[in-house]
Amino acid sequence: METIKTLIQSKFKTLSLVTVALTFSIISLMVRIKLNKSFFYLFLVWNVFLAIIPYAITMYLITKQNLNRLKLSFWILVWLAFLPNAPYIVTDLIHIRVGNNHLLWLDVLVILSFALSGLLLFYLSLLDMQQLVKSQFKKIPIETISLIIIFLCGFGVYLGRFLRYNSWEIISNPKVLISDVFEIMFSPFQNSDAWLFILGFGGFLVVGYWMVKNLTLSHLHNPEGI
Repeated sequence: METIKTLIQSKFKTLSLVTVALTFSIISLMVRIKLNKSFFYLFLVWNVFLAIIPYAITMYLITKQNLNRLKLSFWILVWLAFLPNAPYIVTDLIHIRVGNNHLLWLDVLVILSFALSGLLLFYLSLLDMQQLVKSQFKKIPIETISLIIIFLCGFGVYLGRFLRYNSWEIISNPKVLISDVFEIMFSPFQNSDAWLFILGFGGFLVVGYWMVKNLTLSHLHNPEGI
């Protein structure tokens, strides 16, 4: 209990930002439901819940005092399975095309607010995992690994958005999932649309990562903003 209290105190500013972002997302959705009398975008609540899971995992691991390489490696695999759910919300913008024109700007605002919350959770979780990995694996090229993870997330988002796979299908339906993954990997010319999305979306996430990383480092080196 004391560990959790210490963690909340040390991460108070970050948790406050996450809370504000999520609260705005929920409020904007409630306004949309009220004005349009439609529950169409209610699925965003579930999507953002899935986006919270990888961040919750890294927050949990930070509190562990007896974390070793074996335990961390196991949790990294679980974390990787859920991590694409965070940036996945960006692709929910596709649903705007099936909406109506009434208060279209509100639809855009609702989805963007959830998407930004997802991206915030994604980058925070990635940065926390970097610190955890550094504490156990001193010589690992963390930046290279991070870039690979980001593009793997682009792959995961493609599997979720276009092939409609869920994170838990890694366990419940691994044979078909692995078959589709191999098909995309080893037949790139037959799956050019998939690779265009993976590289494009992965590049988008890399740019965001670079911005967040540099802003974070700037704040650490100059916390007073002087």
